[in-house]
Amino acid sequence: MKSLAELQAIRDRARANVTLRKENPNAARVLVGMATCGIAAGARPVLNAFVEEIAKRGLSEDITVTQTGCIGICQFEPVVEVEIPGQDKVTYVKVAPEMVPKIVNDHLVNRNVVTEYTIGAMTK
Repeated sequence: MKSLAELQAIRDRARANVTLRKENPNAARVLVGMATCGIAAGARPVLNAFVEEIAKRGLSEDITVTQTGCIGICQFEPVVEVEIPGQDKVTYVKVAPEMVPKIVNDHLVNRNVVTEYTIGAMTK
């Protein structure tokens, strides 16, 4: 850091990321399993991919990204649950960062579940 302005820019970027994680009762919620099993399976890059994709699309007012503990299906980690008010919760399993744009676009924006990524598709 070379100036106060540079420090303020860093602070502003950090605040923007925290804002994405604030709770909004009317917003869709993306919960990423971040227990030890999830982190070991690669959940941190998945969480970061959701935060970045939602910020890039300007959806931070409509979608809350948060982390949760163990969801209980460790063999399917990284696990992501999507909750949209008025709809059933959807559980995505074995999520990789490259899957995130499709989940955001198809499910969170257009309200079409990406069934091939869900737990139902994995257990058949």
